[in-house]
Amino acid sequence: QVQVVESGGGLVQPGGSLRLSCAVSGSIFTIYTMGWYRQAPGKQRELVASITTDGNTNYADSVKGRFTISRDNAKNTAYLQMNSLKPEDTAVYYCKSTSPFRDDWGQGTQVTVSS
Repeated sequence: QVQVVESGGGLVQPGGSLRLSCAVSGSIFTIYTMGWYRQAPGKQRELVASITTDGNTNYADSVKGRFTISRDNAKNTAYLQMNSLKPEDTAVYYCKSTSPFRDDWGQGTQVTVSS
């Protein structure tokens, strides 16, 4: 079994910051890519950012320059530092872990940006 657990969501004012964490545990030999996705009400889930084992990153255009993804391979943990948050960043944020022959998702953490 593999467990993916996100944490760090909450309510923040526009312009504020949050840091999300994603911890992966269980029967995993290696994790290739870890990614953050988000889904706003009435919208499809979209990729926010991803990072490979080697540290190569990819960002959605809407978050470039504001969000930073990082990971600690020894801890099987990924982070998403979110700065200059906007109301349109409001969504449930999900973490995905990609391993040999499988993808595992977390349950999601709510991020609400509102004054």
